[in-house]
Amino acid sequence: MTRPLSDTPLDLSRTHLDHASDLEDDEIDLGELLGMLADSKGLIITITLVVLLLGVAKSFLDQPIYKADGLLQIKENNSQSMAGLEALTGGFFETKTPVQAEIELIKSRMILGKTISNLHLDIIAEPKFFPVVGEAIARQLQRFSEEDTISNPLFGLPQYAWGGESIQVDTLELPNSWRDREIILQAVDEDRFTLIYEDEVILDGEVGKLASRQLEGYQQPVKIFVAQLRARPDTQFTLIRRSQGEAIRQLKESLSIAEVGKGTGILGLTVESPSPEEAVRIVNEIANTYLQQNVEQKSAESQKTLEFLEKQLPDLKEQLETATTTLNDYRTHKGSIDLDLETQNILTGAVELNTQLTLLQQKRDELRQRFTESHPNIIAIDKQINRLQTQLSAYDKKIGSLPETQQAILRLSRDVKVNTELYTTLLNHAQTIRVAKAGTVGNVRIIDYALVPDLPVRPKKLLIIAIALVTGLILGIVAAFLRRSLSHGVKDPDVIEKSLNVPVYAAIQHSKDQKQIEKKLKSRASPGDPPLLLALENKEDLAIESLRSLRTTLHFAFLEARNNIIMITGPSPGIGKSFVSTNLAVVMADAGKKILLIDGDLRRGNIHKSLRLGRENGLSELITRSIGLDVAIKSIPQANIDFIPTGEIPPNPSELLLHERFGQLLETVSKQYDLVIVDSPPVLAATDAAIIGRLASATLMVIKAGAHPVRELEQSMKKLVQAGVDLKGAIFNNIPEASSRHGYGQYVYQYQYRSEK
Repeated sequence: MTRPLSDTPLDLSRTHLDHASDLEDDEIDLGELLGMLADSKGLIITITLVVLLLGVAKSFLDQPIYKADGLLQIKENNSQSMAGLEALTGGFFETKTPVQAEIELIKSRMILGKTISNLHLDIIAEPKFFPVVGEAIARQLQRFSEEDTISNPLFGLPQYAWGGESIQVDTLELPNSWRDREIILQAVDEDRFTLIYEDEVILDGEVGKLASRQLEGYQQPVKIFVAQLRARPDTQFTLIRRSQGEAIRQLKESLSIAEVGKGTGILGLTVESPSPEEAVRIVNEIANTYLQQNVEQKSAESQKTLEFLEKQLPDLKEQLETATTTLNDYRTHKGSIDLDLETQNILTGAVELNTQLTLLQQKRDELRQRFTESHPNIIAIDKQINRLQTQLSAYDKKIGSLPETQQAILRLSRDVKVNTELYTTLLNHAQTIRVAKAGTVGNVRIIDYALVPDLPVRPKKLLIIAIALVTGLILGIVAAFLRRSLSHGVKDPDVIEKSLNVPVYAAIQHSKDQKQIEKKLKSRASPGDPPLLLALENKEDLAIESLRSLRTTLHFAFLEARNNIIMITGPSPGIGKSFVSTNLAVVMADAGKKILLIDGDLRRGNIHKSLRLGRENGLSELITRSIGLDVAIKSIPQANIDFIPTGEIPPNPSELLLHERFGQLLETVSKQYDLVIVDSPPVLAATDAAIIGRLASATLMVIKAGAHPVRELEQSMKKLVQAGVDLKGAIFNNIPEASSRHGYGQYVYQYQYRSEK
């Protein structure tokens, strides 16, 4: 007796295959990802186009921004005060202002506030455009219009500006509570206007004349001076009087200052504005204001020094006169006394030290007007004073060793010479400062004034469009992956076989021709119209090829069947079970079989529409025996099949199908036909499928690709099994077209193989 082969090798082989399958599932299939992206190309292209159009719209709707620039040179700032002391102090007291300090000075309220006041930048006066797109339309209309022309109003809206309008407001005074609020100026004609606030006319005025009105309840009057107005009658302008702080803040946002190169002392000023002329005016005004401030500041320093010297000169002159008189009186009283060489040297040294000491003390007094005692300059000058005083004390000791007469003459002569030198030095210095003050130029020089720019710096249209294109593409890809991750429907027929242990008999690809047929089915049918079936319209369609494969499978599946009845059902509506039923019937008939197709969906059956027939005289009437079988069966010669429609929709379809006459009917037609195909309602929507399935030898469940979670399929199968239905297999329907030749899953392969014509 031959011993049967052991199952162990087979089990090991199966285990190995399962393990290999799991590893394959865990790997990232680049081809599958690319296929998924290709399958989602419609979504990706749509999102990309939408974002691209938004980018194009933004690039053309955004207001153009122009940039004007100028150059300033900051020279080293040497203080002019007490210029005659450089030799004495060794240049220690030169004051140099760093470039960053000058930048902050330009950004200060002192400079920007004066600029705003001179150019009236705290007054916003601009045309009122149609919301969102009005300004862009006005720019385009003005672009293609003649110069100095005002465009005609569009859409019958004369209150909006449509290109060519302009206004210049030099004075706008409002109550404090109206600051930063919008006021409407409406043109009456070329020379007159009306001021409107909160839909109430508050002032009428004329161009070129100051208009004023005192409103009740407000302390400040309303004043406005319109220097220039170009607009059609009824055109409105928006006026806003900004607060000083808000105007400075916005000017700072548009202003940029930076040193050109390191250590050059050259500052670049740039201002961005929607108006190129306004940008130029702002840059030049800031430069001129800063230059004027710098000159005034230098002149103020010279004036302070001059005032100090003029205050000191009378005192020195008086001291000089007193010392001279005292010396002359002493000589008259004592007679002429000659000094020897040693005494003259002592006198010269003492005079020089006293002169230096006095000048340093005056310098210290000047610095104390600007600095505190702890300032490094004050500390340094105090050290020099102490050193000179030490040296002077040594001379005083030498003087004390001289005879009394020579000591007196020496001291008196020293006082005269010291006061003479001090007076002469300060007098010359005062005259020098007067000359310098008259020609003060400061340490700032304007190198380049701003020029009107030709092209805007923003928006960068090509860059915006390119970014929009890339962003749209990325968002489209993300949306494709997100849709895939959020979709819990079964996309791979292999999952059905593994999870439900049900074989997949056929995988039917999506058909574009079927979409066209469905559109035609929405039109009203005329008598004699041929059936609209894919199997008749395009016999070489891939979906029909899949049904031919199913036909071969069913041939072997029915070798041991108890009857020749097949029920086609599905978990839910809209999955294509009627499409499978009708086209499978035609494919079976093409093989020479005698086929009967029954629309068993007594709730929403509509196969009769595809066959261009009516619903009446069908299955419901047969069960109730209102008509005979010969009346209910409709012949479809174009498809070579017979068909029984639903008949009138009954109020109790389940009870009707449970009647024994329905079973007798199926038994009768089963003997007359090679194959009977019954299209039933969805399993989860009604119990009708369970009733019909018990009478059929085979039940096929149509599953739409990506439409059903595994849980839904399990519930459908469980419901059929509990009802005693013999579920033979599944049909995987409507697989989307894939980018590669492996279809909507790793185990579905479709090839186009047509006959040559």
